[in-house]
Amino acid sequence: MQRLTRLSAFAVLAVLAVLAALVAAFAVSPVAHGQTEALEEGGAPLAADAQPATDIPPNENERPQFTSLFDRLNIAAFWQTNTLDQWGLLLGGVLAGIVAGRVASVVLRRLGKRLEDHRWKSRARLLTGLAGPANLALIGAGLAFGLAALRMGPELREFANRTILLLLSIAVFWYMLNLVGVLDVVIRRMIGHGESTLDEQLMPLIRKSLRVVVVVFAAMFVLQSVFDQNIGAWLAGLGIAGLAVSLAAQDSLKNIFGSVTILLDRPFQIGERIVFAGYDGMIEEIGFRSTKVRTLTGHQVNIPNSKIVSESVENIGRRPTIRRLMNVTITYDTPRPKVEEAVEILRRLLEEAGIREPIHPTIGESELPPRVYFSDFNADSLNILVLYWYAPPAYWDFMEHAERLNLRIFEEFEKAGIEFAFPTQTLYVAGDPKRRLVLNMLSRDLPSS
Repeated sequence: MQRLTRLSAFAVLAVLAVLAALVAAFAVSPVAHGQTEALEEGGAPLAADAQPATDIPPNENERPQFTSLFDRLNIAAFWQTNTLDQWGLLLGGVLAGIVAGRVASVVLRRLGKRLEDHRWKSRARLLTGLAGPANLALIGAGLAFGLAALRMGPELREFANRTILLLLSIAVFWYMLNLVGVLDVVIRRMIGHGESTLDEQLMPLIRKSLRVVVVVFAAMFVLQSVFDQNIGAWLAGLGIAGLAVSLAAQDSLKNIFGSVTILLDRPFQIGERIVFAGYDGMIEEIGFRSTKVRTLTGHQVNIPNSKIVSESVENIGRRPTIRRLMNVTITYDTPRPKVEEAVEILRRLLEEAGIREPIHPTIGESELPPRVYFSDFNADSLNILVLYWYAPPAYWDFMEHAERLNLRIFEEFEKAGIEFAFPTQTLYVAGDPKRRLVLNMLSRDLPSS
């Protein structure tokens, strides 16, 4: 009960503060000399074309007089015109709005807490962020209900309507500010929980930028709708200033937008190996302006983010397997049975325990078994193609496995008497008997003259 009393008092003070702000905004207004509210007999104001009962000409050098907002609103007549029942309706409307706002706030917070317990953080933020704005909106609705029962002049009625519009506008933009926090949760869920320093630097920047945009838009809306200010000139000035800034800092802006694209698209993460523009290395840091890559030679390269998002990046760190394509070459004088034996030896070794396990991966729903074929006649050798995929793609484990397989191939080919080919060239001299045999065979096939 004490908390409800304190909240009610705070809400009433907030409403009074808003009213005071509006009063201060419209505190004074110029009234030309001789245009005061002279009353006719019976209390009605003079007509617009009526002349005041004076023969004194106006002094051209005299400055315009000023009257306060309270004089123009005729607050005294407002107090005297309405009855106690009407004032009771105003008080009841305000109290009903405060109670309804408090109940709505408590209900929304409890529902948000339940959703958060079920790990629905974004939905929970949608409800808990609405608690405060809904409270203020219901207070404004109660105030509007109470003021509708009062009799007041057109200027005072307009003032009351503007006050209610201001309260509702504050509630709406307050909720929009809270939605920025919901967007933060959604973006973090989209990009995952990487260890990139870009996340820690860029997420607060995005959050603050969105809040600044909401505040600026709210200020312009209030100035335009509540205070009847023409913001066209302001927008034109801001457009010119923004154009000048964008032209002066277009390279920096490109890099910033590039960092945002990297954050959302995630073409790579820290610790992954990439190949870009001839640079092959590991990602060390992703910043606002550039991405730092440590090449395999140990050098650090800073690549602007605008170039990374506009060109192709080869991400080696995300390959599911390491493919090995190996050509085993044997000499041309190897007979066919030995060639077939060499193919069978290679197929048997790829199924051998200790070698088979990492080279029979299943990626998705596709199995990738090793492939061995007598594939080609090279210029100086017979070629046997060996193709397999190693998984998981741990590079140094892959190298150890390749060394173990190479030694086993060398050992088995040596046992079978199969010789590896190496680049050779055979020359036939003029007196070579084989060469004369070939020439004799060719001469037999030539027609006689």
